[in-house]
Amino acid sequence: MVNSQVPGGGAPPRSCAGCGGRIADRFLLFSMERYWHTRCLKCSCCQAQLGEIGTTCYSKGGMILCRSDYIRLFGNTGACSACGQSIPPSEMVMRAQGNVYHLKCFSCATCRNRLMPGDRFHYVNGAIFCEHDRPGGPMLSSHLQPLQSNPVLPDQKVC
Repeated sequence: MVNSQVPGGGAPPRSCAGCGGRIADRFLLFSMERYWHTRCLKCSCCQAQLGEIGTTCYSKGGMILCRSDYIRLFGNTGACSACGQSIPPSEMVMRAQGNVYHLKCFSCATCRNRLMPGDRFHYVNGAIFCEHDRPGGPMLSSHLQPLQSNPVLPDQKVC
């Protein structure tokens, strides 16, 4: 993101990628190969004006994000800590110890049961364990009830 002064003289007027209006302000932003009013380049999640909070912004899946929201949503790499594959911005994620996971990848290292929001788990040396299979706890040969008791609602949003 570049914050620059609008040159005087013969430069053609620029249109804002955010609102479509003519940029007649003294300063404008250039980001993602487009020009923006400083008030129009905002984080898709927290609505912070990106020119006011720093010199960088992030873009993924059509969203424009501040650094904090990008890391919150996608971790430092934007990849699942279990499988290493990219996580689409529209996908719900699970988090543990600063790592981000696809929902399908957030599972017990021993029994492979998928853990859901609200399930208790243990994070040991980078591995996730369900309550039944936690290291040092009583190991059960079978799970009496599935851990998938809290379904993720389809209308939940990433932000």
